[in-house]
Amino acid sequence: MAETGRLTFPVARPLGLRLRPVTALRITIIVAVLVGWEALAASGLLYRDVVPSLLAIAKALFQMLRDPAFYSHLGTTAYEIGIAMLIGGLSGLAVGIVLGGSRFMARAYEAYLYYLGPCPKIIFFPIMIMWFGVGPGSKIAMGAISCFFPVALNAAGGMRQIDKVLIRVGKSFRANTWQMVTKIYLPAMRHPVINGVRLGLGVALIGTLLAETKLSNRGIGFLVIQAYSIFNMPQMYALLIILFVIAIGANSLIGRIGGLDDIRRS
Repeated sequence: MAETGRLTFPVARPLGLRLRPVTALRITIIVAVLVGWEALAASGLLYRDVVPSLLAIAKALFQMLRDPAFYSHLGTTAYEIGIAMLIGGLSGLAVGIVLGGSRFMARAYEAYLYYLGPCPKIIFFPIMIMWFGVGPGSKIAMGAISCFFPVALNAAGGMRQIDKVLIRVGKSFRANTWQMVTKIYLPAMRHPVINGVRLGLGVALIGTLLAETKLSNRGIGFLVIQAYSIFNMPQMYALLIILFVIAIGANSLIGRIGGLDDIRRS
């Protein structure tokens, strides 16, 4: 007895783009914040210009981006943060590998990282000024010391999570210290190190900008405190928006380099 085949018809897909729930929620939050900000600015509940309108902030942002002097200040801050990340990140990575690879060193010194890590680094700024002067050196030192702790702690934790088989394989091939670090340790603890760098970027940015607001005549931090001192609130908020966008972009770039964002989307 012959069996008739079943006919299947393709399911019609709705036209247009469908937003994922997470994306839709993010857009909703952003729109709600912007609407709430504009409503607060128009209400007059706060002192005049404390909460400027979005149009005033957009005009200040446009004028700032057209000013060539702004990019000089931006370059100064980017240079200071970049050098601070390089110094603090590499030194934190080296210390983390040593502490994570040696139980004796971890018991002797890792507690100091947990004690000093949460301390506000701005208390060290007077010392940095005496050591490195009032120029970029003290700002770089503030960013480096801020970045050091999260990178070191994450690297130490990542070292302890490495599969012991990988370490035995490297030693069986008589790999030297540099080969063990580059071929075994770093690939195996990539995710903790990238997370530490992302956290270090945030605190390095905060430390450098705080130092610029205290004693500097260059940089984005200097522009922020200058706008605040003359009560130019639209310009101050525009600068904060620029910093916010730069921080998000740098954080996303680090995540993509480490492959963490792709893992979370999968």
